[in-house]
Amino acid sequence: MFKRKGIVPWLYIGPVLLILGVYLVYPVINTTYISLFSADSTKFVGLQNYLYLFTHKETLTAFKNNLLWLIFFTSFTVSLGLVIAVLADRVKYESIAKSIIFLPMAISGVAAGTIWKFMLDFSPRVGLLNALLKGFLRSHPVAWLQKYPINTFALIAVGIWMWTGFSMVILSASVKSIPSEILEAASVDGATEWQKFWQITIPMISSTILVVTTTLIINVLKVFDIVYVMTSGNYGTDVIANRMFKLFYVESQYGRSAAIAVVLLLLIIPVMLANARRFKE
Repeated sequence: MFKRKGIVPWLYIGPVLLILGVYLVYPVINTTYISLFSADSTKFVGLQNYLYLFTHKETLTAFKNNLLWLIFFTSFTVSLGLVIAVLADRVKYESIAKSIIFLPMAISGVAAGTIWKFMLDFSPRVGLLNALLKGFLRSHPVAWLQKYPINTFALIAVGIWMWTGFSMVILSASVKSIPSEILEAASVDGATEWQKFWQITIPMISSTILVVTTTLIINVLKVFDIVYVMTSGNYGTDVIANRMFKLFYVESQYGRSAAIAVVLLLLIIPVMLANARRFKE
């Protein structure tokens, strides 16, 4: 009886749809609703909160910093991961090298931020990097976390340090899937290592590179922990997610905070769809 009426499939997907509705669809609708009201959620203000996001100096700084993260973090992480994946595939101590590079992924963003906050501290007694500068180059300490835009790039470097291992592991698996016969045939035809890399390796793993890139883009659009731990968004290092946190918990501007959440969602959805399409392929 159930099969004739088509009820059986719904018995399987019903609980999943219910969970998605309660924990995903409803929060999105409710957040969008809140973003159309004032700070105390009593006065309807329409799109004023969204207008605030694209006209206020602090929010524009956060968007600009996220753009820097998007460009430099994504490009360097994917590039380094690919280079390491190709090179590590040719050494005897491959597993050891990959384990060392992947190690930062084993710690949380909060832990990584704390470690590097001490390493980049202005005081040479605390900051290892400034201690090395003072000891070997006799130079003055550098305010790595206080001087803009150096501090933003320092935070991006920490993100690259953490996520290069992820990029390396995914791309390494793809590199190993390339048939050795193709590379051997290219060598017989006189192709150099550089030519094999650009004309064989890159084209054959391009779909994997795109998946890794879109995954990192999603991650960088919601980056929060590293920035919050190392600078709390001060000294011009604020990013979108950190700004949303401040508006909600510090300034009690719930409508504006919700508007940032909606904008973040709209930015991430196209990337998620592209990622899902690539996974399907």
